[in-house]
Amino acid sequence: MSTTTPSKRTGGRSAAVIHSVRTAVEELVKEKGSERVTVPMIAERAGVNPTSIYRRWGDLPTLLNDIATYHLDPDRPLAERGDLRDDLTDWAGGIVTHFRKPVNAALLRGGAGAAGERTSDCLRNRRTEATQLLARHPETAVTEDDVMDVVIAPIINRVIFQPWTLGDTTADDMVARLFRAGAGTADESPARRAESGDTP
Repeated sequence: MSTTTPSKRTGGRSAAVIHSVRTAVEELVKEKGSERVTVPMIAERAGVNPTSIYRRWGDLPTLLNDIATYHLDPDRPLAERGDLRDDLTDWAGGIVTHFRKPVNAALLRGGAGAAGERTSDCLRNRRTEATQLLARHPETAVTEDDVMDVVIAPIINRVIFQPWTLGDTTADDMVARLFRAGAGTADESPARRAESGDTP
């Protein structure tokens, strides 16, 4: 299943189609909920042929996943405050803010909720961003897996299953838990320490 997000450089007719489809999806999800939206319904609202949607996105879950995450531009500047904990908190906070919007949460539930990490732009792009943030702090023992397991996975789990639990302190709480699990120590990663129960 292809989940390639359409390029930002796309122009002309293709760009117009993408915009129309994205707008149609967002409107329909707001009106009906993601579970009631179909490709023919989207095509009719967008004024395009259903085959154009299938050709570009492959299937409905892939389309919904793309729409849910495209506002989170993977090329956007990431916080650079000189401290890993602050950088991760700002980054996670932006993700929480995005998915606190009901339409974005509904889209993610309908799209990425049906896909694994290998096929989800949401998780693949978040892992790439985590790698970029950690590269600024080579002294830390924190890994991409730590960030995904301790910060991102709980956020996405809440978005999909308990969106009402996302709050102003969610990002701070997740990052604080990462560091309580031993972030920055050279001998063992935070995720491994959390699993073993050896948490300070």
